[in-house]
Amino acid sequence: MDELAIADRRSLRRKLSFWRWIVAGLLAVVALVILFWSGWAETAGRARDHVARVTISGLIQDDRELLERLQRIEDNNSVKALVVTISSPGGTTYGGEVIYKAIRKVAAKKPVVSDIRTLAASAGYMIALAGDTIIAGESSITGSIGVIFQYPQVKELMDKLGVSLESIKSRPLKAEPSPFHPASDEAKAMIQAMIDDSYGWFVDMVAERRKLSRDEALLLADGRIFTGRQALGLKLVDKLGGDDEVRTFLADRKVSKDLPLVDWDAPRRTLPFGLGSAVSEWVKMLGYDAFPAMRGLEKIGGDKLFLDGLVSVWQVDAQ
Repeated sequence: MDELAIADRRSLRRKLSFWRWIVAGLLAVVALVILFWSGWAETAGRARDHVARVTISGLIQDDRELLERLQRIEDNNSVKALVVTISSPGGTTYGGEVIYKAIRKVAAKKPVVSDIRTLAASAGYMIALAGDTIIAGESSITGSIGVIFQYPQVKELMDKLGVSLESIKSRPLKAEPSPFHPASDEAKAMIQAMIDDSYGWFVDMVAERRKLSRDEALLLADGRIFTGRQALGLKLVDKLGGDDEVRTFLADRKVSKDLPLVDWDAPRRTLPFGLGSAVSEWVKMLGYDAFPAMRGLEKIGGDKLFLDGLVSVWQVDAQ
């Protein structure tokens, strides 16, 4: 290859690199404008009088961001009421407890409606109890009032592999129950006492919030699940319906039906309108696939596979 051809190729590479940087810069500017506009629109919507809606879905855990969001709703004078939309099988007992308390703080200042959608069982129902009224669909699933503690047992597998684990403990109940040996009667009694204490607290909450005697609440707190229709007859929910019934209840509490319903969602973790993956692909096409940070624009983080501690959760048996 002669020197002229080499010079032409170098010049072409410099021009291509220049335009890559120009296009990348433009994409960055567009992304910033979209993010700014999205944030401004969200802030403007929350500045005028409105009804706030918070959606709680999936497994319930100790969610600091959600608690802070509920605190802002409590303190925001533009929020005239709160709708808590729930689609959850439950989760940790503590997670349900702190969210319940945060919603009750909101309810001390403004009306709160619990809107049960597909499923609000166990800790999901615990959260629903925080509302001034509970509205469910006719075929919604709710109930499963109770507490459970689970741990794996791998001793038989370890025996087959010829592996053993020795431990020296300060007292017999330290680190019990263990997955490496069957629980002793004392360890089972310890865990049962914890479960009974949390279960009694949950039952008392149901009795207080649903205006039931403790005996009536105990009859419903055997782990059963109910449809919305069954739950209505058992006084676990107040009304069957959806958005119209939510608005009717709020109107009875002097919250105008004309007020807009504004979703108070968690902060965005991706670019709006699905642009995260699009920008990522454009950047790859421009030759910047080597930047690992670009690959995570569409999804960041993930759900925990296991829940720690006492849990109140309902799920279909996978066996």
